[in-house]
Amino acid sequence: MRPPAHRVSPRAIAHWAIEYLLAWGLALGLAWGLAAWAGDSGWAGMPGWLSGRIGLLPVLVGAAGVLMSAVAPVWRYRVHRWEVSADVVYTRTGWFSREWLLVPVGRIQTVDTKQGWLERLLGLATIRVNTASHAGSSEVAGLPADVATRLAEDLAHRAHDLRDDAT
Repeated sequence: MRPPAHRVSPRAIAHWAIEYLLAWGLALGLAWGLAAWAGDSGWAGMPGWLSGRIGLLPVLVGAAGVLMSAVAPVWRYRVHRWEVSADVVYTRTGWFSREWLLVPVGRIQTVDTKQGWLERLLGLATIRVNTASHAGSSEVAGLPADVATRLAEDLAHRAHDLRDDAT
C-alpha cells in the first residue's frame, strides 16, 4: 500500500517536542523528589542495592526524556501522513507498527477541528473524522490551522453529498 500523499506541517515537530519536554520535565521533577525523599530518609523498604543508586534515577529519567524529545517528534513526522481523495480519507500513523486507515467519505458523520493552546501558538490544528464504527474514526494532528479548517469544511460538504443509506 502506498503512503498517503501529504505530510503534516513541519511545525508539528516543534509541537510534539514541546509536549514531550513538558511530560518528561514533570517525570524528572517527580524522580528528583523521590530520589531526595528516599535518599534523605533512608526509606526502610528500599533494598540495599538500590539505596546507594537512587540518586541515578533523575539522571536516567532526564536522559530518557532528552532522547525521547529529540528522536520521537522527528520519527513521528516521518511516519504521519494523510490524503483525501474523492471518496476516502486515508491516514497513516504509528511508531514501530504502522496503521493505515481508510475512511469512506460517505460514512463520515462528523468532522471536528480542535486546537490546543500549544497548537494555537504554533498555528496548527487537529481534525478528527468520526464515523459510527469504533475503528473507523481517523485523526490528523499537526496540520496548519487554515488547511485543517478548509479540509474539515470540504469533508463535511462531501460527506453530506455522498451520504448513503447504510449509515
